Amino acid sequence: MAITQAIANSFKKELLEGQHNFASGQDKFKIALYTSSATLNSATTSFTTGNQVANTGQYTSGGGLLVNSGTSISAGVARVDFADRSFTGVTLTARGALIYNTSATATNAAVAALDFGGDKTATSGVFTIQFPAPTSTAAILRISG
Repeated sequence: MAITQAIANSFKKELLEGQHNFASGQDKFKIALYTSSATLNSATTSFTTGNQVANTGQYTSGGGLLVNSGTSISAGVARVDFADRSFTGVTLTARGALIYNTSATATNAAVAALDFGGDKTATSGVFTIQFPAPTSTAAILRISG
C-alpha cells in the first residue's frame, strides 16, 4: 500500500469532457484523509472509504468541503487555489489525502492524490492541510503547455 502524489488520470480525461468546473461557486470539492494503509495514486478514480482515517472531532467520513478561490492564469499556466482546510478537536494520523469532486455531474470523482511525505498526527487538536501558494510553479493544480 502506498500513497503517491498525482493528478488522477481519470480527472485529466473528465476535464476535457467538461465534468469539472473550478470557477468559484460552481462544483464542490472535498478533501478526505487517509492512513498509510491506503493506496492512492494517478490510477485512483473516485473517493473511497477504505483506509480513510476514523471519525474524530470535526473530521467525519468523506472529509471536509474545500473553499475554492477560483481559477487564474499567468505565465501560460492555468491554476486553481483552495483555502487551507483545518479539522478541529481531532486525534488522528494521516499519510495523505484525496481531493475529489462531489457535484452531481462528477459523482465523487478523484481529482488528485496528496502524499504528506510521512505520517502527520494531531492529538486532541487541529489538523490543517496547507495548500501551496497559487503561483504558476507551486499551485496544487496547474496546467501548462
